[in-house]
Amino acid sequence: MLSRTADHLFWMSRYTERAENTARMLDVNYQTSLLPQSDAVALMGWQGLLSISELLPTYTAEHGDINVRNVMDFMVKDESNPSSIVSCLSAARENARAVRGTLTTEVWETQNQTWLEVKRMIKSGEFEHDPSQFFEWVKFRSHLSRGVTVGTMLMDEALYFMRLGTFLERADNTARLVDVKFHAVQSDFFGTANGKDQEYDFYHWSAILRSVSAFEVYRKVYRDVIRPERVAELLILRPDMPRSLHASLNEVVNNLAMVVNDQSSETHRRAGKLRAELKYGRIDEILATGLHAYLTQFLDRVNDLGAQISRDFLIPSEA
Repeated sequence: MLSRTADHLFWMSRYTERAENTARMLDVNYQTSLLPQSDAVALMGWQGLLSISELLPTYTAEHGDINVRNVMDFMVKDESNPSSIVSCLSAARENARAVRGTLTTEVWETQNQTWLEVKRMIKSGEFEHDPSQFFEWVKFRSHLSRGVTVGTMLMDEALYFMRLGTFLERADNTARLVDVKFHAVQSDFFGTANGKDQEYDFYHWSAILRSVSAFEVYRKVYRDVIRPERVAELLILRPDMPRSLHASLNEVVNNLAMVVNDQSSETHRRAGKLRAELKYGRIDEILATGLHAYLTQFLDRVNDLGAQISRDFLIPSEA
């Protein structure tokens, strides 16, 4: 396969997944902002979202003070922000258009229809009318895109590069989402909280679980009250949780193995090492050394892995 074609397929899937995960991060912040809390706590949640997305300087330069409406507009429909939902869906559609002949008709039509529909929804004000419903729509279109891809694409290198992009992006975004939530919590969840704090935290942990479609999964796996350390374990170390870091790295390693070439052995080794650390890791050890530090390091390694994949597969080699 041409490296240029692989690059478009890889980034088409990454941008689609990024749009979904941006919707998930915004949704959890929007839902928690509706809970009883001080303005300062609510503000820290939105500031944390911009910080972990590395967009705080850009936002501040454009909008100044942080408020809910401006952050939502910046992250959803600001085309000057390359990480906004509209920008991601536009980039996914453009990458799909560039390799139209490699895609099945169903995959192309799904990408194209998503882009046309999101433009209509933004123009008609449906996002402002019901943000949660809009975020659910973005998630649904991403689910549809993945389902159509797996259900209609030939199981060859094109599909493997698309899956590689999806799960690399998912690992990155799940780590950011967990970091945002845990970094923003004000009470010491390892200490003894009073009844009010416990009730307050329950709704926040429920919100983050629902944001990654894990509320029912948590109940099934742990059959207990929601505890922060178990939320972290579920979203980081559980291989049977579809959006966990461990499950994402399993898919990255498996798909890397299907496209391996003469120069990718080091990339495959690094991916395998990262997966092994997740496979044999313990949540108490991670929390003891610091969850924020752990996730920051994980993000650095995932970004490095993405750069290695680009070097090995997606950048045309010089003659």
